Amino acid sequence: MSTIKSRLTADMKAAMKGGEKSRLATIRMLLAAIKQREIDDRRELSEDEALGILTKQAKQRRESIAQYESAGRDDLKAVEEAELEIIETYLPKQLSPEVIEAAIAEIIRSEQATEMSQMGGVMKIARERLAGKADMAAVSKAVRDNLSA
Repeated sequence: MSTIKSRLTADMKAAMKGGEKSRLATIRMLLAAIKQREIDDRRELSEDEALGILTKQAKQRRESIAQYESAGRDDLKAVEEAELEIIETYLPKQLSPEVIEAAIAEIIRSEQATEMSQMGGVMKIARERLAGKADMAAVSKAVRDNLSA
C-alpha cells in the first residue's frame, strides 16, 4: 500500500473518531478515486500515480472555485475551498514561480532548446522533474515564455 493511501486511511479513521464530517467525506472521496483507478488498471497504484490523482482532484477544486466565484455562488465556493484545503495537506509543498522558472531555464539549457517546436521535449523532462511539485499549467507557460523569448 502506498504511503499516501495508508496516510489517508489512518486520517479517515481519526476523522471518524473525531466526528469531523467534512474532512471524513473529503478523505473518503480521495480514497474512492484512488480505488477506482486501481480497479480500472487492475493493479495497485504507485506513490506517484496516487499523488497524480490527488493533484488532479486539487485542480478540479480550483476550477470549481473559479466557476462558483464568477457565478456568485459563495456557498458552493466555500465547500470547494474547504475540500481543497484538505487535499493540499496530502500534496507536496508547491514550488514558487521563481524556482519553476529556474528549473525550466536549466532544462532548456541542458536540452539546448531554442524553438517552440522543441517544447514537447522540454515539457516531458519538466513533467518528470516537477510533477506534483508544481502546477503544470504554470510550467507550460514558463516553457512557452522562455522558448519564445
